[in-house]
Amino acid sequence: MAATAAMSLSNYSSLNRAQLTFEYLHTNSTTHEFLFGALAELVDNARDADATRIDIYTEQREDLRGGFMLCFLDDGTGMDSNEAASVIQFGKSAKRSPESTQIGQYGNGLKSGSMRIGKDFILFTKKDNTMTCLLLSRTFHEEEGIDEVIVPLPTWNARSREPLTDNMEKFAIETELIYKYSPFKSECEVMDQFNKIRGDKGTLVIIFNLKLMDNGEPELDVTSDPHDIQMAETPPEGTKPERRSFRAYAAVLYIDPRMRIFINGHKVQTKRLSCCLYKPRMYKYTSNRFKTRAEQEVKKAEHLARIAEEKAREAESKARALELRLGGDLTRESRVTLRQVQNSAITMRREADVKKRIKDAKQRALKEPKELNFIFGVNIEQRELDGMFIYNCSRLIKMYEKVGPQLEGGMACGGVVGVVDVPYLVLEPTHNKQDFADAKEYRHLLKAMGEHLAQYWKDVAIAQRGIIKFWDEFGYLSANWNQPPSSELRYKRRRAMEIPTTIQCDVCLKWRTLPFQLSSVERNYPDTWVCSMNPDPEQDRCEAAEQKQKVPLGSLKKDLKSNEEKQKQLTEKIRQQQKKLEALQKTTPILSQADLKKLPLEVTTRPSREHTRSQRPRSPPLPDVIKNAPSRPPGSSPPHKSCTQLKKSSSDHPNTSSPRLASMLFKEEASTSRTHHHTVTAGKSNSTLKTLAKPGTSLKSLSGQQSPKSSRETPNPKAAKVPAVRKSASGKCLQASSTRKRASNIPEDGSEEEGEPKKERTKRGKFLAVKEEKDSNEVVVELTDSAGEEELLELKKAQKDKGLHVEVRVNKEWFTGRVTAVERVRHAIRWKVKFDYVPTDTTPRDRWVEKGSEDVRLMKPPSPEYQAPDTQQQEDAVMAEPSTSDCIRIEPDTTGPSSSQETVDLLVQILRNCLRYFLPPSFPISKNELSSMSSEGLLAFPLKEYFKQYEVGLQNLCNSYQTRADARAKASEENLRNLERKLRETEEKLQKLRTNIMALLQKVQEDIDINTDDELDAYIEDLIMKGD
Repeated sequence: MAATAAMSLSNYSSLNRAQLTFEYLHTNSTTHEFLFGALAELVDNARDADATRIDIYTEQREDLRGGFMLCFLDDGTGMDSNEAASVIQFGKSAKRSPESTQIGQYGNGLKSGSMRIGKDFILFTKKDNTMTCLLLSRTFHEEEGIDEVIVPLPTWNARSREPLTDNMEKFAIETELIYKYSPFKSECEVMDQFNKIRGDKGTLVIIFNLKLMDNGEPELDVTSDPHDIQMAETPPEGTKPERRSFRAYAAVLYIDPRMRIFINGHKVQTKRLSCCLYKPRMYKYTSNRFKTRAEQEVKKAEHLARIAEEKAREAESKARALELRLGGDLTRESRVTLRQVQNSAITMRREADVKKRIKDAKQRALKEPKELNFIFGVNIEQRELDGMFIYNCSRLIKMYEKVGPQLEGGMACGGVVGVVDVPYLVLEPTHNKQDFADAKEYRHLLKAMGEHLAQYWKDVAIAQRGIIKFWDEFGYLSANWNQPPSSELRYKRRRAMEIPTTIQCDVCLKWRTLPFQLSSVERNYPDTWVCSMNPDPEQDRCEAAEQKQKVPLGSLKKDLKSNEEKQKQLTEKIRQQQKKLEALQKTTPILSQADLKKLPLEVTTRPSREHTRSQRPRSPPLPDVIKNAPSRPPGSSPPHKSCTQLKKSSSDHPNTSSPRLASMLFKEEASTSRTHHHTVTAGKSNSTLKTLAKPGTSLKSLSGQQSPKSSRETPNPKAAKVPAVRKSASGKCLQASSTRKRASNIPEDGSEEEGEPKKERTKRGKFLAVKEEKDSNEVVVELTDSAGEEELLELKKAQKDKGLHVEVRVNKEWFTGRVTAVERVRHAIRWKVKFDYVPTDTTPRDRWVEKGSEDVRLMKPPSPEYQAPDTQQQEDAVMAEPSTSDCIRIEPDTTGPSSSQETVDLLVQILRNCLRYFLPPSFPISKNELSSMSSEGLLAFPLKEYFKQYEVGLQNLCNSYQTRADARAKASEENLRNLERKLRETEEKLQKLRTNIMALLQKVQEDIDINTDDELDAYIEDLIMKGD
C-alpha cells in the first residue's frame, strides 16, 4: 500500500497543491482569547512528552519588541528531525486516539499558542544523538514578502556538532535565515541554546517579538513580581487569582500534577484540589446523555470498516479471477504471482475483520452509560473562591463555574468547590482548551453537578448548624463575603487542623500527606522537598507507595413522590385557594357614606361637646427605666393609652369640621383597604358600652384603676376608651368591643368606664373612634391621629429590618434567607423572608413569618451595604426602642409634641434626606451641615442653585456617556468594516481554492460529476477518510 501511495504521489507531482499562507499564523492564534491558555499549550506539550520538569523563564533583550524573550525548557522525550518537521504540519498529531490520555489532540497547540504570545518562535530539541532547530517567524515572511509558510529546519549531530544533511546548500540557507531573523546571530549562540537542554533529550521553545497592548507595553507583566508572570493592567480586586497570575493558574492546571513547574527559577506549589478542601465527598454519576463524541467515533469506525471490507472483497475477487485465468498453468512465476495476490487478499481480510471488531466494540460502548466522579468540598482558606473546576483528560478547561444553588447568589453552597475529570470520549474540548465543543451536553453536565451539589450541602449539614456560625469558627468575622479570614494564630490553626498539608516529592514526584503539627501552621516548605523530610516514618522514603486520598462516598437521594402524594398536595393547594376566595367574597367594602349608613349604627357628623372642654395639665414624662421596662411588676397594672388618645384627639382638633373630616376619612379607608366587613353588636348587657359622661365633666386617666384579674385580661395599650371602628387585616368585622365594669374606684356619676376593645391593624396611621353620647343617643365619628402616628412610626422603624440575614424553620429544617419586606399585622410585625436555597418541590421560595417566633432566628446584623444612610445614623435610637413583638406594650411619653409637630418633623427629616441624597459634588453646603440644619435653615436653603448644579452635573454625566458611546460605536463600525473586508477576501480565497481543487480532480478523473460546493466538500472529506 505504501508503494501504491508513493506511485500515486509521483504521478501527481506536477499538479497544483493547496497552500497555507503565513497570514493563517495570526488567524490561527486568535482562538486564544485567554492569554494564559496560550502559555498552557506549551506546558501541555511538555507534559505529553513525559517531562518531569519544565522551566518557564524570561531573558531580557531590549533590542526585541517587548523587551524580553519568553522561554519554555523541558526534559521530555524531545524530537528528531522527522518529528520536528511534523510540527509545521497544521492538524497533524500522533496523539489523536479515543483512548489516549494525552492532552494534545489537534496538532495545533504549539503554533496557535506561540503565535498568540509573540510574532516569532524558535525551537531547539534533542533526541537520539541529534540536535534540531526550527524557526517559525512572521517577521521573516513580512520582510521578505513571502506568502507561503517557510520554516528553516537544520539538524546537527549531538556529539560532533556536524551538520546532518545531504544538501549543504540547503543547510547553509537555513542557518543563514536563523542567524538573520532569530535573536541568535551565530552558530556559537545557537549551540549555547542547545547546551541549556540538560541531558540527551529535551526541548527549548523561545518566543520573541512579543505582542503589545495599545499603550505599547507587553501583555505579560514580568516586572511587578519577579517570581511570577502576570496579566498586565489586571487589578487584583474583583479578579480571580488564576485570571491574573500564571503561577496561580499553573498550580491548578492539572488535576493530578506529575510534572514540576518552575517560573523564573521558583517552583510552583501545584495542588490536587480534592486534597485542599474541607470535608470532601465523592458522588458517582452515571448517564446515557453523553453520546456526541461516542457517536462520532462510531461513525468513523463504521466508515473505516466499510472501506476495509470493500478493499478485502476487491482483493479476494482479484485472487479468484487470477486463479481462474491461470487455470492449469503451473509455472513458477504464475504460482508466485497467485500466492502474492492471495496473501494480499488474506491480509486485507484480516484488517477488515479487525476494523469490524473495533466498530462493534464502539457500538456497544455507545449504549453503555458513562460514569463520572464528582468531588465536592468546602474551601475554608478562601471562601470567595468557589465553583466547579472541570477538567478534560486531567487538563483544566473551565473554572469557577457556578451551578445549582450557587446561581442564586445566596449563602447556600457558598464556598463549595467541585472537581470532575471528564474523559475525551464523554466531552470533547474546543481547540483552545477553554470550553467544550458540545454546549448542550456541557449544560447537562453542569445541571447534574448542581443537583449533586445540593445533595452535598445537605450531607455536610452546614445550614442546619448555622452558616454564619460555621464560618465564624474558621475566622470569617466580617459580614462582607469577599473579606479574607482572620490572620489570628488560633484561626490559622483551626483551618490547618481540618486540611492536612499535601506536598510532592521533588525526586519521585509522589504526593505525601504530612501529619498535623502546630509548628507547621505557618511554615514555608522548600522547593526541593523530598520524602526523607516527611515526619511520618512510614512515608519518609521514595520507595514507599503513594497513599490514596480517602474520600467518603455519597449518593444522590432524589425525592420521588408517588402519584397519590402529588394528588394530595395539589388538592390541598386548591382547597387553600378556595378558602381565600370565599373569604374575599364575604367582605363588604365601604366605598361611600351611603355604604356607611347601612351599618347597624346611626352615624352622625355632629361635633362632640367634648371639644369645648379644657385640656388638663400634662403629666411629667416617665423615666426611661419605666418606659423601657420589659414587663410590669406583679400586682400592678400597665397604663392605658385609651384616655390620652381620646383626650388628645378632642383637644387637638377644636375647630375641625366633622362632616368634612368623616367624609375624607371614609374615602381614604375605602381607597386603601381591600376587605372591610363591619358589624357593630349592641343591645346585650354584657357587651353594651355604657357612656355616663356628662357635659362639663373632664376625662380622667384610668391608669392603675383596673381590678387585677387573671393574666388573660392584660389590657391592650393601644385600646381606646370607646369602641374603635378599625380595619381588620384578617378580613373579619369591625365591632364594638365589650367592656366590663370596675370592681372598685368608680365615681358615682359614672363619668369613666373602662373598655377593652380588640386591637386590629390600621393603615396610613388613622382609625375611627365611635362614641355614644347619653343625651342624644347619637354616635360621633372622630378622627384620632395619635395612635396612627405611633403605629406609622413603629412600622417605619420595623422597615429597618430589611436586609437582615435570618434562618427560618420549615418542615423541621432550618433554611437561610434575607428579609425582603415588613408589614404590621395585629399585635406583631411580620417578615417576608426570601430563602437562599430550598428544594423547589417541597418548600416555597419565600415565606411570611412572625418576628420573634420560635420558627425564625437572627443570623447576623444587617451589613452596612443594605442600610440607607439615615438608617445607619439612627441605629442607636433603634436599639433603644422596645421590640414590636413584645407581649407587653410600653406607653410612649404623652408629653411629647403634638401629632402635627411630629408630622412637620418627619417631613423635615424626609426633605433633609432627599437633599443629602441628590447633593451635587461641589455644592458649598456639605452633607454633615445638611444633617444638622434646622427647619428654619432649610427654609432658607438655596434650592434654585442646588437644582442648577444638580442639572449641570447630570448633563455632564450624560454627555460623557454619550461621548463614550459614540466612540465605541465608531470603533465598532470600523471593526465591522474590517471584518467584512476580511470575510470577502476569505470567501474569494476559498472559492479560488475550490476552483483549483475542482480542476485538479478533473485532471485526475475526467468523468467526475460535481456541481455544487457541498458536493465538492463531501467528496474531499471522503477522499481524506479513505486515505486514513
